[in-house]
Amino acid sequence: MFGLDAMFQTDVPLLELVVRTVLVYVAFLLAMRIFGKREVGQLTLPDLVLVLLAANALQPAMTGPDSSVTGAVVIIVTMFVLNYLVTQARARSARIERLITPPPTLLAVDGAWIRRNLRKEGVSLDEAEEAVRQASLPDVGHAARVMLESDGRISVIPRAGASAA
Repeated sequence: MFGLDAMFQTDVPLLELVVRTVLVYVAFLLAMRIFGKREVGQLTLPDLVLVLLAANALQPAMTGPDSSVTGAVVIIVTMFVLNYLVTQARARSARIERLITPPPTLLAVDGAWIRRNLRKEGVSLDEAEEAVRQASLPDVGHAARVMLESDGRISVIPRAGASAA
């Protein structure tokens, strides 16, 4: 039989768990801001592997030597509170919104792909062409602008008078 007391007893001060979690959350949020514009539904297999491995690697940085249920609850509550605060701050401050949310990137203009931007954003030509077809255009030549939006979606603005496929 195991002791319930040991399961809930933490060897790390609770404030230390909160501070560790805040620091790791902020670092991970900044890394995600710098390195990608993907929605959860758009994560590629390598993106998903990265997130899962990063979560596994970051866990010890938050918990330190603590493996108690109490420590886990403190960390979970801290992450949810941080996420709520970040969401509220983004809604109330354009400056924070710009800091956290990457700006849109122009992928094509006047029917021509900007290959440098496609490479920079990690968008394959096939993926971008698919977005053009989903916008009912036969090819990029019929698009005035193709943009990678902040949330990872690709939006297509047809040229004036462009006919659908």
